[in-house]
Amino acid sequence: MKQLLDNIAWHTLSGPHASFSVGATDARRYAPGFSPIVGFANTQNPNFDALTPYCKPDEHFYCDGWSGAAPSGWRVDVETTMFKMFWDTSMPETDPAPEAQSLGLAHAPQALELAHLTRPGPFGLRTIELGEYFGIFEGERLVAMAGERMHADTLREISGVCTHPDFQGRGFAKRLMLKLVRRQIQRGELPFLHVMRENTNARRLYARMGFQTYLESVVRVVSQQ
Repeated sequence: MKQLLDNIAWHTLSGPHASFSVGATDARRYAPGFSPIVGFANTQNPNFDALTPYCKPDEHFYCDGWSGAAPSGWRVDVETTMFKMFWDTSMPETDPAPEAQSLGLAHAPQALELAHLTRPGPFGLRTIELGEYFGIFEGERLVAMAGERMHADTLREISGVCTHPDFQGRGFAKRLMLKLVRRQIQRGELPFLHVMRENTNARRLYARMGFQTYLESVVRVVSQQ
């Protein structure tokens, strides 16, 4: 089942999140408004031609697992690697963030603003519709959040983890993540996450929390020329 992580974007976009995506039989993307992520049935020979009608020239997409030359009409804007990690220890015994509030559509603008400020990864106004999202508030102000994005079979991603710079160092992100881990395990799911190669501090934290590295894969940001 962990092998689905090899091409989790495709298994998500063509499976549980098909209704949130658009595309063809071998190339799909999250619909506009969601996270700008694309997936291909064959990452060794991705069918960009099939994807092109569903994309605009000013859009930039995250693409996982593809490392070949850019096809005609497309360019690689950024290239790095990321680690895919899965939960590999026992379930947290208690809810570590009972004060966290469930985020809904009314919170979407605040969630997007926080994501733009802290850059936890590809995020759109409708991303919080893809799973459970929880936030910690200071009065009416959203200061930390974490939620769920991709999933296939029993794999469920923890994503959108971020804290406003003025409120970092208080353990908000960690507690929100553990809250989600606990809820996912209670549902019979296996939590996983992505972390960029450059984010060494986060990767060490996730390892201490109980996440184990599954693989390191190429990740690119691509756009049409």
